[in-house]
Amino acid sequence: MPSSTDISLRPDDGDAFRQALRSVQKRSRLPVVFGGQVCEGVLRLSQFAGVRTAALRGLGIRTATGLGGRVLASARPASVADYEAARSITHDYDGPVSAEGIRSVVAVPVVVTGTVRGVLYGASRSVICLGDRVTDAVVDVSRQLAGELAVRDEVDRRLRLRRAAEAEPAAPGERFMVEEVRELHAELRVIAQAVGDEALRARLCAVSRRLAGLGSATPEPAVSLSPRELDVLAQIALGCTNAEAADRLSLRPETVKAYLRGAMRTLDARTRFEAVVIARRRGLLP
Repeated sequence: MPSSTDISLRPDDGDAFRQALRSVQKRSRLPVVFGGQVCEGVLRLSQFAGVRTAALRGLGIRTATGLGGRVLASARPASVADYEAARSITHDYDGPVSAEGIRSVVAVPVVVTGTVRGVLYGASRSVICLGDRVTDAVVDVSRQLAGELAVRDEVDRRLRLRRAAEAEPAAPGERFMVEEVRELHAELRVIAQAVGDEALRARLCAVSRRLAGLGSATPEPAVSLSPRELDVLAQIALGCTNAEAADRLSLRPETVKAYLRGAMRTLDARTRFEAVVIARRRGLLP
C-alpha cells in the first residue's frame, strides 16, 4: 500500500480535462470538443467528445503551428470562423481537421501560474460566428480547470516537502519556523501601514519583502499587487476571515473583500486558497 506522501496518489489530470470538456460542450452547445495536456512543449490531443473519426487522436501540436500552436505561443484564446480559409494560422494539420469535417474552431489555453498546461477546443462542422458567448464559456471552464490543477500542484508540493522532512528529521522547533515567518510577515505589514514616517514605512516594507522571498527558493515571474492587497492576502494566508482581516488592518469588511477580489483578479485565481498558493509561488508571501 502506498504511503500517504506518495505523489502517485494525485488524481489523473486527464479526468479533470475530460470533465472540463463535458462542461465546455454543455455550456457552449458546440457539437465537437477536444483537448489535451502540454508535455515538453508539445500539446498532445487526448480527450474528445462528439468526434466521428480517430483523425485527431494522439495528434501532437507544436508551438506556433495551427490554431492550437498559436494559442500555445500566445497563452491567449483564439478562434477561426473557417479553418480551411483562415490566414491567421498555419495549416500543418489540415489533413486531420478536414477528416473530422471541422470548420469553425475556438481554442483556449489552460494557464497555471503563467504556464500553458493544456488547451481546450470547441468546434463546429459548419462555418459559424463564434461570438463572445461561446468564447467566454470556454474561457470560464478553462479558468476552473486551471484552478483545479493549481490546487493539485500545491498538494504535490506540500507532499514533497513532507516526504523530505520525514527523510531528514528537522531540529526541535524547526517545523514551526515557516508558520512563524508567515505570522511575522503579516504583523510587519500591519505595523508598516500604521507608521507615519514614510522612510521607516519603506524600510519595514522592504523587510517584509525579504521575508516573503523566503517562501520560494525559485520565485516565478513577479506580478504587481498594491500594498493593501498584499496586506489583506497576508492575513488571509493565516486563515483569517474577511472580518478578522478587517479588524487587524483597521478596515471595513467590504474594503477587505474588494482588495481580496483585486488580488485574486491580478493573480488570475478563482479562490482565496488559490490566490495564496500563487502569491507564495511568486515570492509575494512567505
